[in-house]
Amino acid sequence: MNNKIMWRFTALLMVLVLVLSACAPAATPTQAPTKPAAVEPTKPPAAPTKPPAEPTKPPVEPTKAPAPTQAPTQPPAAAKEFPFGLLMVGPYNDRGWSQAHYEGGQYVEKNVPGAKMIYIDKVNSADRPGTTPQQLAEDLVSKGAKVIIFNSDDLKDGAIEFAKAHPDIPVIHASGDMAWKDGKNFLNLPNVSNVMPQMEYTKMIAGCAAALSTETGKIGYIGPLINDETRRFVNSAYLGAKYCWEKIRGKNPADLKFKVTWIGFWFNIPGVTSDPTQVANDFINSGYDVLMSGLDTTEAVTEAGKAQAAGKKVWSVGYDYPGACDEAPNSCLGAPWFNWGPSYVQMIKSAMAGQFKPEWLWTLPDWKDINNVDTTGAGFIKGKGLSADNAAKLDGFVKELADGLKLWKGPLSLQDGTVYLKDGEAATDQQIWYMPQLLKGVEGQSVPSS
Repeated sequence: MNNKIMWRFTALLMVLVLVLSACAPAATPTQAPTKPAAVEPTKPPAAPTKPPAEPTKPPVEPTKAPAPTQAPTQPPAAAKEFPFGLLMVGPYNDRGWSQAHYEGGQYVEKNVPGAKMIYIDKVNSADRPGTTPQQLAEDLVSKGAKVIIFNSDDLKDGAIEFAKAHPDIPVIHASGDMAWKDGKNFLNLPNVSNVMPQMEYTKMIAGCAAALSTETGKIGYIGPLINDETRRFVNSAYLGAKYCWEKIRGKNPADLKFKVTWIGFWFNIPGVTSDPTQVANDFINSGYDVLMSGLDTTEAVTEAGKAQAAGKKVWSVGYDYPGACDEAPNSCLGAPWFNWGPSYVQMIKSAMAGQFKPEWLWTLPDWKDINNVDTTGAGFIKGKGLSADNAAKLDGFVKELADGLKLWKGPLSLQDGTVYLKDGEAATDQQIWYMPQLLKGVEGQSVPSS
């Protein structure tokens, strides 16, 4: 009975427990503890698929280029001024000899820092009676000139006297030869140099242009005064004309007429010289259809242009200056011209450096480019009056000269029949420079009247 009661009590207790368990929330069963998992090492983060976010603070400004150096408050010192004086026998704007020198002086100013030209033109007895070249040179010195250029053979005596009186001042004489040790007129003056472009070659080119163009076979040359220089230029023009008349045109040399008429000075002085305008027209009226100029001025070009405008077939060849044809371009065959600039630059630089020394420069054309203002001694500018066919033939002649053609080669005789060069004999520099007469074949006066 006791066992029965005990069983009933146990059963009742179990029912009560079940009822209470059903009413309470379910508890999460506690799992048996396990060994702690090993800690995985920290892996590097995966590479971002997008660029990283911009930093929150503004990016650093890129390094700026340094500010340009500001100009100093004081300008840089200019080259020290170096005045040089130029005495010109004619007007500075004569479109000939003197203007070529004037522009040579401008070339120096352009190419030599500090160089400054001061000048006096019309240095001749007609324009400045009672005044000597050396007096005018003194005037330039008083204005600061440290070098004096005398631009004409007519100023030679003045250049010598001035140089002797001022041995500390460099003197440049254009066209002279007193610094030529192998010349006849050498003077041992330590402050004198000479310069002269070899116009002989470009006068040959001018003569060739005339011979290629003439229809009458008559060429008239208007010459200045008579001396060695002017004779050799006339003879050079004649040699060029004769060669091209015979070798290029195939004409008989006896049919070529080449005449020179001298006016008595480098340009017209009314009442003193012959009138070059009249001389030009005398040639035209006598059947000379090419006028060549040997003057510092342009009368040959001007009168030929007037004749052509009047319906005559007349041409001209200018002289001295690259713009010599400008007065009447359509009738002008061309112009041989002097280039003084490069030689003057050389001499002025040497004076500035205190290294001026006597020298005699007889400068050649630059055969690679005879009209290169930086390199040539003398050039030839073709004119509009030269036909295209004759221009091409003239180019061929220039190339022959460049390749070594020698026209100063015998047999050649002087006007009076004296042998100048024997057959095959080439002239020396002295034989060319000191030309005693015109050559046989040239008509005109050879020596000055006594």
